[in-house]
Amino acid sequence: MAPLAHARYCDEIVGLTDALRAAVGAGDLDAAVPTCPEWTLRDLAIHVGRAHRWAGEIVRTRATEELPDEQVPAFAPEGDDPAVLDAWLADGAAGTAAALRDAGPAEKVWSWYGRDRSTGFWARRMAIETVVHLADAALTAKVPYTMAPDLAADTIDEWLDIVAYAQAEGDPEAAELRGEGRSLHLHATDVPDAEWLVEFGADGFTWRHAHGKATVALRGPLTDLMLVFNRRLAPDSDRVEVLGDAELLDFWLARSSFG
Repeated sequence: MAPLAHARYCDEIVGLTDALRAAVGAGDLDAAVPTCPEWTLRDLAIHVGRAHRWAGEIVRTRATEELPDEQVPAFAPEGDDPAVLDAWLADGAAGTAAALRDAGPAEKVWSWYGRDRSTGFWARRMAIETVVHLADAALTAKVPYTMAPDLAADTIDEWLDIVAYAQAEGDPEAAELRGEGRSLHLHATDVPDAEWLVEFGADGFTWRHAHGKATVALRGPLTDLMLVFNRRLAPDSDRVEVLGDAELLDFWLARSSFG
């Protein structure tokens, strides 16, 4: 599966933020986020808004080095008024999407991901950042969460790439994702050909879209697979099925929890 079109990511940043704003508006801003227990719902919303504005400013200025927070305009909402927070979220998403549309996907800018230092990286990253944190907000506010299948699949793809990059860069947790003769299979039960095979080797792991017998398999609706893989849904949930060595899936989830 190839990444989605640049324009689609730009649209999703705005659309997903609208959904996140609705979830935040339906919840208690002081409630703890179950999947990010150190944050309240307000903290979560501010985190997403800051990520959008930071990435948008990198793109807008064509930054070639990491941008300090203090150089990002309106990096936090003023005061505690929920209406101000809502407008700040909307403005940040719209501004970032506009900067990305203006730049296109191929401009060179700084990113922490050494395999892709382009404006296209930031479009994808900010859309998927919002995919995952929308799930946090929906869970906290106890409102329904749905995700387009292609975006859910792309979220899994991107996370596998990030974990592989972290391993190559020497991250100590990701470095443990090795060991010959073991494998992990993700199989969506509601979307044809939405499957992933992660194979561990002596020097690390590789992944590909494939069907195959594995040490452990995770089966279920595609969105739920994505939520488990991003640690937003417990693998023992009745919404998914784990077949084989469940400890290997737990091993993966525990060592891909950075960031």
